[in-house]
Amino acid sequence: MQRLLAAAAALAVISGALPAAADGPGPQERFHVYLLIGQSNMAGRAPLSEAERGPLERVFLLNDSDEWEVARQPFNRYASFEKWPDEKQKKGPGASFVRAMLAADPDIEIGLVVNARGDTSVHHWQAHEKTYREALRRARIAARTGTIRGVLWNQGEYDRGRLAGFLEALKTLVGNLRADLGVPDLPFVAGGVLGLPHVNAELARLPAEMPGTGFASSEGLRGFDRHHFDGPSQKILGERYAREMLRLQRLRD
Repeated sequence: MQRLLAAAAALAVISGALPAAADGPGPQERFHVYLLIGQSNMAGRAPLSEAERGPLERVFLLNDSDEWEVARQPFNRYASFEKWPDEKQKKGPGASFVRAMLAADPDIEIGLVVNARGDTSVHHWQAHEKTYREALRRARIAARTGTIRGVLWNQGEYDRGRLAGFLEALKTLVGNLRADLGVPDLPFVAGGVLGLPHVNAELARLPAEMPGTGFASSEGLRGFDRHHFDGPSQKILGERYAREMLRLQRLRD
């Protein structure tokens, strides 16, 4: 038995396969992977209670060893660039998003690749930038054992004073991710930001400009400071992301 286990481990190393967490994930076609990227609201800045830090059933997080582990908030703890302590990596929209997606399909598991970075422009997420390349690298690793099903994006505060070319750069990002991940119709949902209606107006134009994209509105949501959503608003935003993602997937599938 030990020889068989050793042989399997060696084969995994040779083939570049991702080792799974001890109790999952399951078959690749039922293991749905989502890439969560953008600025600090995607990274998560809302207060996070101890109760919310517990494990999430049927959800896995790609860690900094590029392996799956049972997901626990904060999800952005393993991002390539935001090496902050957990007390600064807090609550984003991811938890309520995955709960809504799992409720819609009880037969799947979800893998999260969360690689957000605060204080970044949409131009920092273009193909030549390390921010983009790291998110892509981790997503490709995740795709070895899962099926990439969509991208969640939340960004715009950095660009609030320079929106010329903002939407075009966002469309380029979507196109690059689809091409580089080999999923030409990959669903992409952009989320609204807080207190910046002119930025949200640009983000809301994306679905009309590019097929297979959606917009999760931040209308009516609140913050605990000027630009960061509070906990209840992050929960609502995550649910709105899920509704848009499910809509796009139904159209595609």
